[in-house]
Amino acid sequence: MEAVTGRVRALRLALGRISLTPLLVRAGVFLTVALAFLVAFPAEALTGRNLALLGLAALLPAAGPRRVWPTFAALVAVAGWLLAADGYGRPIALWRLLALAALLYLAHTLCALAALLPYDAVVDPTLITRWLLRAGAVVLAAGVFGVLLMEVAGLGPAGGHQLVTVAGLLVAVGVAALLGGLLRRR
Repeated sequence: MEAVTGRVRALRLALGRISLTPLLVRAGVFLTVALAFLVAFPAEALTGRNLALLGLAALLPAAGPRRVWPTFAALVAVAGWLLAADGYGRPIALWRLLALAALLYLAHTLCALAALLPYDAVVDPTLITRWLLRAGAVVLAAGVFGVLLMEVAGLGPAGGHQLVTVAGLLVAVGVAALLGGLLRRR
């Protein structure tokens, strides 16, 4: 009995030491995974029990970012995308595909950050800001580059996106310059 009371006491002490920043990062994981599920799954499948199961699947990576749960959540989102496209005949829209990819990447990078932060960490807000800005830049660059590749391959709409093509080329040149500068700094 003394072992049980010791564990309960240790749990209460740990709960009292939790700081706000790691909880906000884990809430960000939950929100991005939940939004990814909403984008991926068809509206007809988001009812009652299915919605509760998806909520639980979105909660798992937030609770255990070091475990297999982020991969599981990404696979559930991809399965939802395939269900919507093949099972419900929803047309594939570029905005939905880019949104799903961006949300899955953001969930992945937030899980990586949450895995690094202990529950009682005191974190400088600029660290979180820089992390999110870097993730946003990656999402933007990948989206522009993806649209550029679709345009070059002729997979985009017939009207074309010349502005997006030029912006994608500028991003590619900027990334190359950034990588070159980082290599020289070493």
